[in-house]
Amino acid sequence: MKILYFYQYFSTPKGSWGTRVYEYAKKWVEQGHEVTVVTSIYSKSDLKADKLIEHREIDGIKIIILNITIDNKQHPLKRIWTFIQYSVLASWFAISQSYDVVISSSGPITVGIPGLVGKKLKRKKMVFEVRDLWPDTAISMGYLKNKFVQKLMYAFEKFCYNNSALIVTLSPGSKENIMNRYGDYNIISVPNSANIGLFQSESENSLPEELKNCHYAIYTGNIGPVNNSMMLFEAANIIKKRGIDNLKIVLIGDGQEKQLLLKKTCEMELKNYFLIYDLMPKEHLVPFLRHSLASLIPLANKPLLDTSSPNKLFESLAAGVPVIQTTNGWIKTLLFEQKCGFTINPDQPAELVEILLELKNNDEMRIEMATNAFNLAKNSFSKDLLANKMIDNIEKIL
Repeated sequence: MKILYFYQYFSTPKGSWGTRVYEYAKKWVEQGHEVTVVTSIYSKSDLKADKLIEHREIDGIKIIILNITIDNKQHPLKRIWTFIQYSVLASWFAISQSYDVVISSSGPITVGIPGLVGKKLKRKKMVFEVRDLWPDTAISMGYLKNKFVQKLMYAFEKFCYNNSALIVTLSPGSKENIMNRYGDYNIISVPNSANIGLFQSESENSLPEELKNCHYAIYTGNIGPVNNSMMLFEAANIIKKRGIDNLKIVLIGDGQEKQLLLKKTCEMELKNYFLIYDLMPKEHLVPFLRHSLASLIPLANKPLLDTSSPNKLFESLAAGVPVIQTTNGWIKTLLFEQKCGFTINPDQPAELVEILLELKNNDEMRIEMATNAFNLAKNSFSKDLLANKMIDNIEKIL
């Protein structure tokens, strides 16, 4: 089977971004399928390009790179323009490439355009992969305020669903949301996967000196309001005020609030309690995560984020690390049932501090949760298991 995959944020483990498409496509190629990914240049990816369009091959996956740079720190209008540029240019490959099925991976919702071109002009089956509920996410975070544009985007969202032979969501919550709003579709949930081989490896990279022989909780990813980064800073300030020794909060990433938090850390003399490291490849991230007390997923207090499926959750499970998170959806249920983490109030940094102290002082509980986390990753979220689930369902529609 020949698969054409439209996804703007492709990265391998050498980058600092989720590797779902890379891992699934690599598995499908090993099974004898031909996979072509049309992507762009994301600031956290390892891909670079000099020409407008470049062709590469990575582990058997054919990569078409459109030299359009996307960065979370771009002005919203600039980001929207990059989405439109990608969709228009990518549509040419929906016409010119040879394939049996086309996959559009959203957000942004505009990535549905080249998929629809393949559906309408080439009469191919379309799979719509829903990473985020667009435009709901953009609206709830205040990025999309124009009412007319909102209605237009909702209409386009429904149009994409109606023209899809298969819808793949990244969480059970997203699947339920779509079915409640638009009715019954051929829809499945295939969450992000756990790369157990990578996150159980003994990395050649070691921890920096300031993290050796100390307890710390770790957050990886975008540093900004959606990810409730300020709450982590406030928790570190509580740790300092209470005089708690040998406990730190570590952030690894980049984003809108990174410079602000670095400045506040200096002003409030929190360098021994709150540390921020630059983006790093997944391969270098492994020891930071594996030696942490807990992995933090502090999403903002927005009900829509209850449907999210952050890649850092599955990396944490694969590394065998307890998770502390803030949403009230499927992740909360999962952590509770599998006894591998905690859910806290997103507006209560003191609650986070109390749980970190509990993990720090109770090795038996922490080790039990870590073991449960790894077993959950192995039995329910391994990348091979989920890659097979998705390709099996794609084969059915053909």
